[in-house]
Amino acid sequence: MRGQRIIREVREPSRQLLFLTIAVIALFFILLARLWYLQLVKAEDFQNLSENNRLRLVPVAASRGTILDRNGEILVDNRPSFSIAVIPQEVADKDALLASLVRLVGIDSAALAEKWDKGRKRNRYQPIILASNINRDQLEILEENRLFLPGLDVEMHPIREYPHGLLGAHLFGHLGEISEQELGSERFTGYNPGDYVGKSDIELSWEKELHGADGGRQIEVDAMGRFLRTVSEKSPTTGNSLVLTVDLQIQKVAEAAFGQSAGAAVVLDVNTGEVLAFTSNPAFDPALFAGRLPAEIWKSYLDDKRHPLENKALKGQYPPGSTFKILMALAGLEEGLIDENTKVTCTGSYKFGNRSFGCWNRKGHGAVNLNKALRESCDVYFYRLGEQLGVDRIAAYAKKFGLGESLGIGLENEKPGLIPTSAWKEKRFGKKWIKGETLSVAIGQGYVLMTPIQLAAMTAAVANEGTVYIPHLVKKVISPEGKVLREFSPKVLTTVGFKRGTWRAVKKGLFSVVNEPGGTGAAARLYEVKVAGKTGTSQVVKLRDRKGGIPYQYRDHALFVAYAPQEKPEIAVAVVVEHGEHGGSAAAPIAGKILRAYFEGKGVIKKPLPQKSYSSAKSGDDSPQTESASQVQGEQNGND
Repeated sequence: MRGQRIIREVREPSRQLLFLTIAVIALFFILLARLWYLQLVKAEDFQNLSENNRLRLVPVAASRGTILDRNGEILVDNRPSFSIAVIPQEVADKDALLASLVRLVGIDSAALAEKWDKGRKRNRYQPIILASNINRDQLEILEENRLFLPGLDVEMHPIREYPHGLLGAHLFGHLGEISEQELGSERFTGYNPGDYVGKSDIELSWEKELHGADGGRQIEVDAMGRFLRTVSEKSPTTGNSLVLTVDLQIQKVAEAAFGQSAGAAVVLDVNTGEVLAFTSNPAFDPALFAGRLPAEIWKSYLDDKRHPLENKALKGQYPPGSTFKILMALAGLEEGLIDENTKVTCTGSYKFGNRSFGCWNRKGHGAVNLNKALRESCDVYFYRLGEQLGVDRIAAYAKKFGLGESLGIGLENEKPGLIPTSAWKEKRFGKKWIKGETLSVAIGQGYVLMTPIQLAAMTAAVANEGTVYIPHLVKKVISPEGKVLREFSPKVLTTVGFKRGTWRAVKKGLFSVVNEPGGTGAAARLYEVKVAGKTGTSQVVKLRDRKGGIPYQYRDHALFVAYAPQEKPEIAVAVVVEHGEHGGSAAAPIAGKILRAYFEGKGVIKKPLPQKSYSSAKSGDDSPQTESASQVQGEQNGND
C-alpha cells in the first residue's frame, strides 16, 4: 500500500512537468509562428509604416503654361500661393485640429470638414489640402503654432494670375479643383486629388498642354514632424504655353466698348479665320473660382440679369434679325429671282393671304431696289424674296455657309444655332410648315438662331467672297524652353461658289449701309478706311402693349456685322448687344471702335477719333427713333 502511494507521488510531479513542458513548447511555437508572420509575411507593411513615420512626401505642383497674345503679351500667368495641408496618419484628434484652424486663421469650419471628408479615401500618408491661397498673416500664425498642430504642413502651389483683370474671362475660362468624377475618367489619367484643372473655355480645351507634371520631395522628419533632411527630389515640369491669335489691344477696346451693356463681339481675320478678339460682357473674376467662391459673389452673379457667367460669344444663340438679309440677297441673286435693278414697292406692309406683315417703316420706303433694300433694311423687299425662295431653299443657302452647325472654334460646348426647314419643323413639332413663317425667316426672325461666332464667320466669307474658314484661337504651342511644338494653319470649312456679280452687288449694298445717306450703320463709319456692314434688330418677345416702357429683359437685341476695307478686306466683326434695341445706335458704334483700334494698330489711322456723332440720314430699322422691324412684324404676323 505504501509502495503504491510512493509510486503515485513520483508520477504526480512527472505529469505536471510534462504538461508544463507541453505548454512551454506550444507557447514557443506560437511565438515562433508570430515571429515568422511579422518578419516575413508582414515585413513589407511594417517597413512602410516605419518609413512613413519618419519620411514625408511633399508634393511640388507644376506651374501651368502661360497664355500669350499674338504679339507675345502675357494674358494669363502664374504666381505662388500657400495652402494648408494635413497628413491624416499624424492627426490623433481631427476635431481638435480643425477647431484650432478655425480659431487661429478664421477658415470656415464647414469648408474644412468637407475637404477632410473628401480626402479620407486617399492614402493616410498623403497630404490633404484643407485650404488654398491663404494670405501672409494666416501663414505667419500657422508657422508660429506649428508645434501645436500635429500633422499640419504648409505647401506652396502656383495659381493663375490675371494681369489684365477680368479681360478675356470667357475666353480663358477658369480653374477648379479636380472632382472625383474627373479623377476616374480617362481624360485625367495621371492626375492627383487636389490638382487644379481647367473647367471651361481655353483652360479646359487645352488642359493637357497647359497642365504640366507635378514633382515632389521626400523629406525626413523627427518625432515632432520637424524637417531633418531631403531624401530624394523630383522637379516638376512646367506646362506648355499657348500663343493665341487674339490681339490684346483689340480685345481691350472690344471689352471697354460695351461698357455696362451685355453682349458679345467676335473679330476675325477675313483671310485666315484667326480670332482677333473674343468678348462676352459682362465678365466674371476667374481668380475667385480657384478657391471657395464667396457666397455673396456667387449670388450676385446669379442675380445679375445680364448673366455674367454665360459665354455669349460661344453659346449665345440669337435671331440674326436683318443681318440675315445678307444671305437672302445672295440667294436671290444666285437663283436669278432678283438682280440689282429689281424693284419692289414698299407701302409699309406686305399682304400675304389674310395677314399683313409690317415693315419697320410704316410709311413705306417707296420703290426699292437691292441696294436701297440693304441700305435702309426694307422688310417688304425681303418678305417678297422669302416667299419666292421658300424656307428649304433659304436653308440650303444658309448651309453653304456652315450655319446651323458648330463651326469648331476649338472650345467645348459651342452652340450650333438653328436653320429651320419644313422637315425640321415636322420632326420637332409634328406640324407642317406654314408658308407665312417663311416671311419671318426672310428677315432673320422666327426659328432662325445664330451665334456671334457664326455671324462673324458668315461676314468674313462674304468679305473674301466665298471661303468659310474654321475660326481658331491658338497660333502656336510652345515648350517651357521656348521651342515651338505645334503651329496651326488656317483650315477651310467650306467654299461657296457664287458668281462674281453676286458678291459685287451685295457688297455694294453693304458699303452703302455705312457710307450713304439713309444707311442704318453710319455709326461704324471710318473716314480713313471704307467699312461695309449690316445692322439688325431681333425680337425677344411679342409686345402688343408698349405703354409705360419695356422691361429690360423684354427689349430687342441689337446686332451689327461689318468688314473692312471694302476693296481688300482684312477684318470682319460681329457685335450683339443684348436688349440694346437698335443695331444702328447700340451695336454699330462698338464695331466702329473695334475697327478703328485694328487700323490704328496697323498705322493706317493716325488722326484722333472725331468728336462728331454720326447718325444715319434716315432712321432705319435700327435707329433709336423707330420701332424695330422685328417688333412690328411680330405684332402682325401671329407666328406659331
